[in-house]
Amino acid sequence: MDSISSSSTPQKIQSTSNSSSLLDLKSRLSAVKIPEPVKPRAGRRMSSTEGKTVITKKIVTGDAGYVLEDVPHLTDYLPDLPTYPNPLQDHPAYSVVKQYFVNTDDTVAQTIVVHKSSPRGVHFRRAGPRQKVYFESDEVTACIVTCGGLCPGLNTVIREIVCGLYDMYGVKTVLGIEGGYRGFYARNTINLTRKTVSDIHKRGGTVLGTSRGGHDTTKIVDSIQDRGINQVYIIGGDGTQKGASVIFEEVQRRGLKVAVVGVPKTIDNDIEVIDKSFGFDTAVEEAQRAINAAHVESESQENGIGLVKLMGRNSGFIAMYATLASRDVDCCLIPESPFYLEGKGGLLEFIEKRLKEHGHMVIVVAEGAGQDLIAQDMLSMDVHDASGNKLLLDVGLWLSQKIKEHFVRKPKMPINLKYIDPTYMVRAIPSNASDNVYCTLLAHSAIHGAMAGYTGFTVGPVNGRHAYIPFDRITEKQKKVVITDRMWARLLSSTNQPSFLSNKYIEDSKKDNEAHNATSKADNVSTDASLSNGSM
Repeated sequence: MDSISSSSTPQKIQSTSNSSSLLDLKSRLSAVKIPEPVKPRAGRRMSSTEGKTVITKKIVTGDAGYVLEDVPHLTDYLPDLPTYPNPLQDHPAYSVVKQYFVNTDDTVAQTIVVHKSSPRGVHFRRAGPRQKVYFESDEVTACIVTCGGLCPGLNTVIREIVCGLYDMYGVKTVLGIEGGYRGFYARNTINLTRKTVSDIHKRGGTVLGTSRGGHDTTKIVDSIQDRGINQVYIIGGDGTQKGASVIFEEVQRRGLKVAVVGVPKTIDNDIEVIDKSFGFDTAVEEAQRAINAAHVESESQENGIGLVKLMGRNSGFIAMYATLASRDVDCCLIPESPFYLEGKGGLLEFIEKRLKEHGHMVIVVAEGAGQDLIAQDMLSMDVHDASGNKLLLDVGLWLSQKIKEHFVRKPKMPINLKYIDPTYMVRAIPSNASDNVYCTLLAHSAIHGAMAGYTGFTVGPVNGRHAYIPFDRITEKQKKVVITDRMWARLLSSTNQPSFLSNKYIEDSKKDNEAHNATSKADNVSTDASLSNGSM
């Protein structure tokens, strides 16, 4: 899909704030000249904290239900910033590429498949280099921090941010924040150069180290201000991006010329809006090795069962895609699709039936599956880790024990069960070729956005095109497998497993999805109406 331009150019920005600088007609929303007269169609929601105006949402609407969920820009609160020609126009590599710069009004549609009468729907600002930038190369002091759990590709993103800043924009000062968020105020920084990062993409993990928690907004922004940092690249999952959003808001309150950029990271692929997260392809590929080992073990013994536990706390994407890619799996269990053990149509009955038919079977279970069943068996404490994630009980060990107990009661049908947990093997390896290319694109898109003055955003692909997405859109909820979707139907067809669901549950799921879609459309209409009335 090529870029989609707005059919309606935004005019004046309606605001509840009395700040004259923020109402200046020169304030940039999309760098489009505003014709007169045009009915106001653009808005920014604002809040005031301690006398400082903080922009929390930027919306542009147009004809046919067009809604652009824009991202903040430094000029929203620093309106008199000078601009400079983009160094890429004289770069020996990039200057030969025709139409390299992104048009200022290019947007990316969130939903690509629509009906003939459907509104144009929600769009995001397209990522890429602009003709004008808001930082001179020698004034930039950038920093990179990695937070949360490990994921294939972390080192690749770090490398490409450093090399991209240096190669494309001539930025030579890039700092590495060690040990996650607390590294801003509890540890020393390290200098990152093209030489020091040249080979790190060949290693797993992160050369900067990582941790959960440790987010102290005041201390972090104090450190940013004291060190003269003006570009902050934050790599992490939804909890990390929430922290990045708070950092951005504090930067605004202080009126600092600092671009805060998020690069979304989660091996579970559960970040909303974006097509997929980096490291996911590598995780699915590595999971194949565990599934293949389970298959070899199971078919080599009478009534062999290979049980593989894969990552997926709340979303079963790794388990689903690894199962589809393998074709050796007889049953896949994910958090989104409840199952039961005992009785007619239950999991244990299915296992017994499959063993009688084929003499062996492979089961893949996501770590977050079956937690409600485990809770019924065990009195578990509601314990969370430092990032606020609920600590899950080991469904693999629990399910192994339940299967063994069931077949102990059937002495004429002895089983041989092998349990494989490749969790840390999957997440600690270097990224594969596909993810390496993807990480490069993510890093470059983040750099282009920061240099162009955008801030308070996360970068990611939407329908195959990289876009700048407001923090709140990727932190509001987690993406989950839709069990009424065709992809899940493909899996059920591949494994020939029952859904383990009642018809009532399936119908309720369909209604929930329809209600969610209707609410999203209603929100767009409501936003359009409020902007037209000048209420934002």
